[in-house]
Amino acid sequence: MEFGLTRQEACIYQCMLTEGKVTGYEVAKQTGISRSNAYNSLANMTEKGAAYMVEEGHTRKYVPVPLDEFCRNRIRKLEETKNWLIGHMPSGKVYVEGYITIEGASHILDKMRNILKKVDEKVYISLTRNYLLLLVGELQTLIAAKKQVVIITDQPTAFSRAKVYVGEDRGMRIGVIADSRYVLTGEYGEGSMNTCLYSGQKNFVELYRTALSNEIKLLSMREENQ
Repeated sequence: MEFGLTRQEACIYQCMLTEGKVTGYEVAKQTGISRSNAYNSLANMTEKGAAYMVEEGHTRKYVPVPLDEFCRNRIRKLEETKNWLIGHMPSGKVYVEGYITIEGASHILDKMRNILKKVDEKVYISLTRNYLLLLVGELQTLIAAKKQVVIITDQPTAFSRAKVYVGEDRGMRIGVIADSRYVLTGEYGEGSMNTCLYSGQKNFVELYRTALSNEIKLLSMREENQ
């Protein structure tokens, strides 16, 4: 369904993957969907690239497009559409001076990943080690590109060529500062409100950066005294 099929079409697609070549009648019999809805869904699925129609005499049969092929085709089409939209979208100001509220675990994780992908020089990231593991790919890409990565977390973590400070339990609190220009901070994770603020407001960015810098100084002093 995430790849564009309706719930009914997804049910039929699963049936086709199991049964192979089928008619609308056979699909209706296997799934309990009415024949008219089965035939309509199969026609829609051929348009969406999930099925092929095969003419056998006077009978129309359908075979599923292999799952991996179907997914790759959909992703390719989305990439092409994305590039077209980027090339044709109207210009306008990016709203970063105020405060944007981002709610929902998946949306917050997406925002963190997108922020990390756009880092030009340096990023500070503060969160528990368990959540840090969700961002390993993005952080390793930054490190490989020789960007400065400063991590504040609550358990020892191995990231070569990144500066890691181990402090108190982060709990649900997260924070990201990208290039001293943008901040994402709030709560994330199971049992939290899953609400964060995102801002490019200069005073707010500087205030949060100062707070993290002070924490880093304290952790550095603690390391020296151990």
